Amino acid sequence: MLPADIVHLLADLPSSGTDEDVSVLLTAPGLRVERIVSTRQANPPGFHYDQPHAEWVVVLAGSADLRFADEAASRRLDAGDAVLIAPRRRHRIDRTDSPTVWLAIHLGPQLTV
Repeated sequence: MLPADIVHLLADLPSSGTDEDVSVLLTAPGLRVERIVSTRQANPPGFHYDQPHAEWVVVLAGSADLRFADEAASRRLDAGDAVLIAPRRRHRIDRTDSPTVWLAIHLGPQLTV
């Protein structure tokens, strides 16, 4: 058993669901850290995230296909792969394993918590 102030990012994973499981781990002005667990979710055709702030994501377990609107093909992200998504860079998730565990760090002065 872990002490109360330790979070194990790969423990207590949901086995399935229609939506991703998002847990906010830390917030501060201009910063939000999340653990996201995907279980075969993908964004609907034509949908893109368009965030006013930057986001750095790393895949901790599983894999996913991340597609930027300005690129012809998806980028495969495997465990250990990370990418910085610039503000306003439109992107979407085309595919995830079950489970795929992400650590997402949202940052920038435009971030609303």
